[in-house]
Amino acid sequence: MVGTTTARARSREAFSVVNSGQDLCPSSAPASNAGSECGGMEFSREDVDALLSERPKSKNKFNYKERCENMQEYIKRLRLCIKWFQELEDSFLQEQERLRNALNYVQQRLDELEVSSQNKEEELSSIIVELRKNLASAQEKLTKEQADKLAAVDSLAKESEGRLNSERLQASLSEDLAKAQQELSSANQRISSINDMYKRLQEYNTSLQQYNCKLQSDLSTASESLKKSEKDKATFLEELSALRGHHNSLKEQFASVKASQDEAMKQKEVLSNEVVCLRGDLQQVRDERDRHRGQVEDLSAEVVKYKEFTGKSCSELDNLTLKSNELETKCLCQSEQIKILQDRLMVAETRLEASDLSALETRAESEERKKLLSELQIRLADAEFKLIEGEKLRKKLHNTILELKGNIRVFCRVRPLLPDESSSEAKVISYPTSMEALGRGIDLVQNGQKYSFTFDKVFMPDSLQEDVFVEISQLVQSALDGYKVCIFAYGQTGSGKTYTMMGRPGHVDEKGLIPRCLEQIFQTKQSLQSQGWKYELQVSMLEIYNESIRDLLPSNRSSTDSTRTENGNAKQYAIKHDASGNTHVSDLTVVDVRSTREVSYLLNHAAHSRSVGKTQMNEHSSRSHFVFTLRISGVNESTEQQVQGILNLIDLAGSERLSKSGSTGDRLKETQAINKSLSSLSDVIFALAKKEEHVPFRNSKLTYLLQPCLGGDSKTLMFVNLSPDPSSAGESLCSLRFAARVNACEIGVPRRQISTRSFDSRLSYG
Repeated sequence: MVGTTTARARSREAFSVVNSGQDLCPSSAPASNAGSECGGMEFSREDVDALLSERPKSKNKFNYKERCENMQEYIKRLRLCIKWFQELEDSFLQEQERLRNALNYVQQRLDELEVSSQNKEEELSSIIVELRKNLASAQEKLTKEQADKLAAVDSLAKESEGRLNSERLQASLSEDLAKAQQELSSANQRISSINDMYKRLQEYNTSLQQYNCKLQSDLSTASESLKKSEKDKATFLEELSALRGHHNSLKEQFASVKASQDEAMKQKEVLSNEVVCLRGDLQQVRDERDRHRGQVEDLSAEVVKYKEFTGKSCSELDNLTLKSNELETKCLCQSEQIKILQDRLMVAETRLEASDLSALETRAESEERKKLLSELQIRLADAEFKLIEGEKLRKKLHNTILELKGNIRVFCRVRPLLPDESSSEAKVISYPTSMEALGRGIDLVQNGQKYSFTFDKVFMPDSLQEDVFVEISQLVQSALDGYKVCIFAYGQTGSGKTYTMMGRPGHVDEKGLIPRCLEQIFQTKQSLQSQGWKYELQVSMLEIYNESIRDLLPSNRSSTDSTRTENGNAKQYAIKHDASGNTHVSDLTVVDVRSTREVSYLLNHAAHSRSVGKTQMNEHSSRSHFVFTLRISGVNESTEQQVQGILNLIDLAGSERLSKSGSTGDRLKETQAINKSLSSLSDVIFALAKKEEHVPFRNSKLTYLLQPCLGGDSKTLMFVNLSPDPSSAGESLCSLRFAARVNACEIGVPRRQISTRSFDSRLSYG
């Protein structure tokens, strides 16, 4: 907290220095040094603005001595102001160093706290993970045990049900067996009675047979007696015939014989009737015997069936008893397992309770850690806010110093790797993370040697088009304020220059700098109407192709075709500079624009008209330098103030090596012309860096056209575009070295153009 309060105090001191320069306490070292070296003079923001906007006044325009004295006094005050700004910058650097040390100390403390909190969080997370694993395993075991218990209960219920069914079946079978045994005993009794009856019938049959034999013997005796009687009759008749004489004596004998014969006949009829009756009785006895035999056979078959059924029921009963014994053993085993599982469940529940208690403790500790972490994050956010404010102040002072010095600002942008480029090789471009170089430094490795560069801003591959535009939006505003502004993109072919300037057509989120600058200008134009400002905008577009100027906004298509012929009767465009530092291109088409839609149409027309070719390094390689110029003329009706600003946006053609591009024919001529113009640009930059008296602007159409931007009073910004492909490391290193030289060039203090002249019909380049 002590470091935080001191950092806040220092940041307040630094801001007070910038705002008024009089809010510091007497013990502040930087303010006392600045006052002592500048003779006790201090400048406020209003003083600096008044000094910059001050114009020398003299009673007599032709009194040059007075004007020189005023100018010398004005220059002396400017030098004092610049010297005060430099001293203020030194004091700010000292304060920044103090803030950085305090911030480093706080950052170290934060890092230590973060490391300790991370270690404790990791320990807690590992403990929680282990407890969760134990809990999950216990829950899994519990669910398995519950499932096994439920399965055992189900199987036990099924087995008990089967046992009941088997007992019921056994009872029914025993009842059936008892019934069968009773029926068997009754059948045996019936069989025995039938056997007894059969024996009695056999005995009765034998008695009947004996009686029949007796009757037959009696019949035979009767027949024999009848025959004997007949014989006796015959003899009697013979004797009667012989003894007719003895008729009366023998008549009584005859009557007795006849009576005996009648008795014999009656006896014969009675015996025959008895024989018939005995035969009927015998037939009835035989029928009863046959019926009893059938009953005996049926009963014997039923006995056999009952014996088989009782044998099967006995075997089934034995099987059921075996199964019931097995089920009883299984039930005993499962009951033992259920007891074991219940014991395990109790142990798991105790462990779960212990893990819940430990989890509560770890939660409490983690909440304390979270509170501590939130406090640290708040402190870190406060420190980051102070850092951002200090960075904004540094940027503002840096831009002010650069404007006073007249340096060309340089932004570096690295495009992402393309799908067909190898990402497995070692990266050749890296970005330092130190506070001094964060967001401004870039390192490149070639052949094992590391090269470090520092620019005004470095955009990494994941930077968006909007992020890039935010950094240059103030320059676009300067064009509306009446300054000359020039932004150009430099780099090898395929490094993303055209994408940075134009964007990707049809994708709103990937619009380039040119469309976004125009949108901002039209929006600001609309908002300034309430303050009395009225603006007129004029657009011109050209390309420098093979050291010849081509108008990309002709009146018709045929003229475009004629401008693309090199040996035909093409238009000749001349570049002229006037005494006021403006550049004119003769016969160039200038179009008045009133909306972004009109400018978009013109940009699409120019993009289709621009020279584009295919090489081995880039399928859509720009073969010319594209120059977009917007001239702004504004009038304030209330103050009668007029401003004239110029915005030049330039997409340079990419440098390339013939060995890599494989250019032949027309592509070869284009490559030679591009490399020649870029070489001339390099010569101009070298001359400006060395502050030579002669700067070779006329060596190329490109450098001659850019002369006011490179050597005049305009605000100039250069984008150096790089490819992260390891095969392009050599070209990237050359581009970075060139950009470093450009960043070191001083071209003069930018001057605001306030003019009351009418707008020229020809376009001017600043």
